[in-house]
Amino acid sequence: MLSSLSQKLNKTFQKLRGKGRITEADVDAALREVRLALLEADVNFRIVKDFIARVREKAIGSSVLESLSPDQQVVAIVRDELTELLGGHAQRIQYSSQPPTVIMLAGLQGTGKTTTCAKLAGHLKREGKKPLLVACDIYRPGAILQLQTVGQQVGVPVFEMGQSPPPQIAKASLKYADQHGLDVVILDTAGRLHIDEAMMAEVRAVQEVAKPQEVLLALDAMTGQDAVNAAQAFHDTIPLTGVVLTKLDGDARGGAILSVRAVTGVPVKFVGVGEKLDALEAFHPDRMAGRILGMGDVLTLIEKAEKQFDEKQAAAMEEKLLQGNFDLEDFLSQMQEVKKMGPLENILGMIPGASRVMANNPSVAVDEKQMARVEAIIRSMTPQERRDPEIINGSRKRRIAAGSGTSTQEINRLLGQFRDMKKMLRQMQAMASGKTKMPRGFNPMQFMR
Repeated sequence: MLSSLSQKLNKTFQKLRGKGRITEADVDAALREVRLALLEADVNFRIVKDFIARVREKAIGSSVLESLSPDQQVVAIVRDELTELLGGHAQRIQYSSQPPTVIMLAGLQGTGKTTTCAKLAGHLKREGKKPLLVACDIYRPGAILQLQTVGQQVGVPVFEMGQSPPPQIAKASLKYADQHGLDVVILDTAGRLHIDEAMMAEVRAVQEVAKPQEVLLALDAMTGQDAVNAAQAFHDTIPLTGVVLTKLDGDARGGAILSVRAVTGVPVKFVGVGEKLDALEAFHPDRMAGRILGMGDVLTLIEKAEKQFDEKQAAAMEEKLLQGNFDLEDFLSQMQEVKKMGPLENILGMIPGASRVMANNPSVAVDEKQMARVEAIIRSMTPQERRDPEIINGSRKRRIAAGSGTSTQEINRLLGQFRDMKKMLRQMQAMASGKTKMPRGFNPMQFMR
């Protein structure tokens, strides 16, 4: 996500870090590179021009150029301006004082609108709401069935009336929600391959009947400025309250997310960061600015971990680690929990400095295919072998290799790494009890490769 832009900006700021003092010429040279990086990321050129002008005005002040760490101050100015460009602060869903709250999702076909409806319903359900999904797209073949399928997957009821006019469906759904104690109604409206008057007229008709508190537009982040143009066209017809950027886990250059607020004045409220139905995040401009500049996003990482890890289970696992009783069964369990948090590259990108380390040292990057092979190896073992890997002899290795589609060499490497990790845990336990000191040359990163 935005990795190309992030790497280019980091390389630019690294040049400033190498200078004890920086001059106005140094700032101008750095901002030229920032300008090119933003333009290559498909950010609107007028936005880039204004952004660079604001950063330059603040960065060439004497308090910056004459400070002891001018490079850090320049980066801080860029971070603050990026945060402002992205919207300044997080915008939450506005709930009605008299339930149900109505949220209408609009968008073109292919943006992932129907899936986003289900993701949003699941997100609100986890927050304690009782949502209802409503099938107002009566034109796209399979749209109603798709909404029913994803609704079932997130455990949210779906209201549909077949091929009835969408305004009638919307009106009836509000009555249904009221009768069944459902406090949020999410309307999945019809999209088209392109913006046309028929689609806009229908969306306006649904809006007039349902009177939604939120009108959200699903935009494909991978389409760059085309997404921003679509947002402007929709906003001119039906005033939007927010944007949901989908497919931000793909090869998104960043233009849409950095331009949409400045062009339309409409805030980004959510971002889709994966295909799974729980891969929807509330959008925080300050956190996104930190990610883009390689500063990480520890708060989102903590929130993800809190959602996925059971507190009692985590405490039991910590006790096992300290006692040295950690086995391959536990290792597999932890791998499963981490995978639930999303793609590992995204997770590591939330750790301050990790994206910079991976960019400069490709050898430490996480290979998800290798992790899948490790999982296959462990799953091909018997419960006894997972609990006591020392019993795995030559014949057992051949059986495990055949079952996992790997080689005995890969099994030997995994077992060797696991023994090294166990040894490290014993050393940490001894250090905690004050019996020994940190071994010279100790590098915990070696166990992550």
